[in-house]
Amino acid sequence: MAIIAWSGTADKLYPVAILASAAAATGWEVEVFFTFWGLNAIRKELLNTPPKISADFSEYAPAVMEAIKKMNYLPWHELLRQAKAMGNVKVYACSTTMEMFSIKDKSALADFVDDVVGVATFLERAKDAAVTLFI
Repeated sequence: MAIIAWSGTADKLYPVAILASAAAATGWEVEVFFTFWGLNAIRKELLNTPPKISADFSEYAPAVMEAIKKMNYLPWHELLRQAKAMGNVKVYACSTTMEMFSIKDKSALADFVDDVVGVATFLERAKDAAVTLFI
């Protein structure tokens, strides 16, 4: 499975983590590529900031955030960390987006990031994926 995580909102980050977890639990290989606002979500300095809900669904934001709190869900990044521990899940940061956002190197990113790669490298790694998702 190849997942391109381009959004930094809760309604996108949770599905990335949940799908990666389900795939890892069933023995799939997973490649997750964080780019644009998704990349921003894996910056160490922003990792523990609760993500917002997409503006498209802002009217549901209070209910969704309350449900996450009430159900005592782990943060999305902890779910992704568990997926990595469970199976063959690789997490990549987009080098071009890092340049755009003036992120100097991998040390500014979450510890679960495996590598910083360009689009061509990610596409090469993901080209044989049975499932490709843009989230």
